[in-house]
Amino acid sequence: MPIPEEWNLSGKAAIITADRRGWTPFLAAALAEAGADVAVAGSARSDAADAAKAVEEQGRRSLNITTDITSADEVEAMIQQVAGEFGKVDILVNNACADFGKPFEDVLESEWQALMDFNVKSMYLCSQEAGRRMLAQESGRIVNIGSGLAVRGLWNSVAACAAAGAVHQLTTALALEWSRRGIRVNGIGAGWITTEEQTEESQRELLVRYLPSRRKGHPTDLCGLLVYLASDACDFVTGQTIFIDGGALAHA
Repeated sequence: MPIPEEWNLSGKAAIITADRRGWTPFLAAALAEAGADVAVAGSARSDAADAAKAVEEQGRRSLNITTDITSADEVEAMIQQVAGEFGKVDILVNNACADFGKPFEDVLESEWQALMDFNVKSMYLCSQEAGRRMLAQESGRIVNIGSGLAVRGLWNSVAACAAAGAVHQLTTALALEWSRRGIRVNGIGAGWITTEEQTEESQRELLVRYLPSRRKGHPTDLCGLLVYLASDACDFVTGQTIFIDGGALAHA
């Protein structure tokens, strides 16, 4: 996509966390297309390797760092490696998220904890460790990829909604805390996103018919906003979660 000059990320060093949804390659490629070098952190089973390849295809430097993003020690080591290779950390994209749906009365304590660790604790660990670098240089951008479930309920999704709500509040409160230190913290509230090709048959789905856009989103629908929030152009924007959901929240 064409990159406005004020959104240019040339010379910036970015980190993005990976998961198994398949979004990471598109988001990482967008950062690289805008000029950033990008490190991807995630498990060996995540889409990190594909994301690192997507960065290289844009002609930028990439790092694929196998990391348990719920481990403080591994996150610290990952951030140190990125800072050592790239010389700094300018941008953190907390993208990793696990989906989970189950009737609340059947949710196991272990399932609840695993979801909170992956979706929320990972953001806390990465933001804190990367943030220490940003505080030292008095500049930085943190973008948390969240969900519309932060502000609306959904059947069989109490755990997922609670985690999304925590991400929403983490974004708001951290933005306030670090606003005078040159760090901007914002979020993207994603709606129903798919990497699958949307066919004529998929347009008949009840969910698609409910959405004002009459289609599910694709990770590329998030990319323009991501690049903006990672750039110097968003200096007057912080503490915001902007929802990209095909009109789902407006419809509700």
